[in-house]
Amino acid sequence: MTSRLKIDFVSDVSCPWCVIGLRSLEQALERVGDEVTPDIHFQPFELNPQMPPGGQDIGEHIAQKYGSTPEQMARNQEGIRNRGAALGFTFNMEKRSRIYNTFDAHRLLHWAQLEGRQHALKRALFAAYFTDGRNPSDREVLLDVVTQAGLDPVRAKEVLESDLYSDEVRERERFYQQQGIQAVPSVIVNDKYLIQGGQPAEVFEQALRQIAAESKQPAT
Repeated sequence: MTSRLKIDFVSDVSCPWCVIGLRSLEQALERVGDEVTPDIHFQPFELNPQMPPGGQDIGEHIAQKYGSTPEQMARNQEGIRNRGAALGFTFNMEKRSRIYNTFDAHRLLHWAQLEGRQHALKRALFAAYFTDGRNPSDREVLLDVVTQAGLDPVRAKEVLESDLYSDEVRERERFYQQQGIQAVPSVIVNDKYLIQGGQPAEVFEQALRQIAAESKQPAT
């Protein structure tokens, strides 16, 4: 008997560890196969909600926010690059020179869930920023990415040029902050089990199998 698992993946499209976490989760789901039927929802979390238009140089930003030296940043980037490569994802760090506001991307992700294409858009946004070095706050870029994900760019433009889904995104962000989520990725299974960070696929696999087994046990 398969177990249906609700998976809320709380993340930001400008978070490299969220890419690693998602790829690891996807790999784990492939491994558990028919044991689990996942119902994945991508929930919004802005790492830099006050980021102005035009963004900020990423080296300057990381130094200010985390106190990292250029040497530490280079080591971290190499570690992320290697983790991504092992999971089949290409991080082109040399193309990612700035960090941007991601609120519009989250509004589109909310809309994409209603259209049944949220997972495809999430993956396309990650590739656009981390592989291709494109600006996820640029609306022309977003429309192109939407099209790649199989969504209607005309409707996406209407969303972007309005205030649609702004309240919904902010409400979801507040909800997870109130639940104590302060870092991403945070993966919440069945509204109960929390897995944090860009964990290896083995960690996700073990957790999914355990949760699936527990969900099959009769209530006492």
